[in-house]
Amino acid sequence: MESDTTGSLSSSTRLWMRATTNQVQNNIKNEAYELQELATARFSVRKFTDEAVSQADLDAIMTCVQLAPSACNRQPWKFLLLASDEAKEKIRQCYDRPWFASAPIYVLCMKDTANAWVRPDDGKSHGDIDLGIAVEHLALAAADRGLGTCWVCNYDVEAVKRLFPVEGFEAVAIIPLGHIAEDCPNPGKKRKGLDEIWQKL
Repeated sequence: MESDTTGSLSSSTRLWMRATTNQVQNNIKNEAYELQELATARFSVRKFTDEAVSQADLDAIMTCVQLAPSACNRQPWKFLLLASDEAKEKIRQCYDRPWFASAPIYVLCMKDTANAWVRPDDGKSHGDIDLGIAVEHLALAAADRGLGTCWVCNYDVEAVKRLFPVEGFEAVAIIPLGHIAEDCPNPGKKRKGLDEIWQKL
């Protein structure tokens, strides 16, 4: 049987512990509410300013990506930060859109094709799932810093393979990243109702 160590504590200490626990619970509730606001505010940004993304913002975003969960903690990903003029010119060849070219920086998101967890029952690799979780961490972290992103997957696959070869890794998405232009179009969110996507059994 586990001993009750609180019995030896003073009443003031027990009150402090209770207050601290309540504060933690309140913080979790507040953070959950803030996350809902953040998820509501984030949208696919398709027009950026030419203002550079600060290193402090990049560090915060990269840390959030690093903290993303993955199946069996395999972390089957690699992220190429395309910041040089040469790298940006190359990635723009892979997705030729005027709005895409306005981004000051890009993240090429790649999955490890050999080390992702595979479900034994049917051989399904979770590499895409894991990477998707990490990339959404990136998108929400960017939104939290007042920056915009957009998932780009309809790029020239062969061009990406040729211009950004990384052995053992496959590109899955390109994320343009930057400060949102004032006249950036924002069509708002059109989402299915909760009753359409949730089913209680």
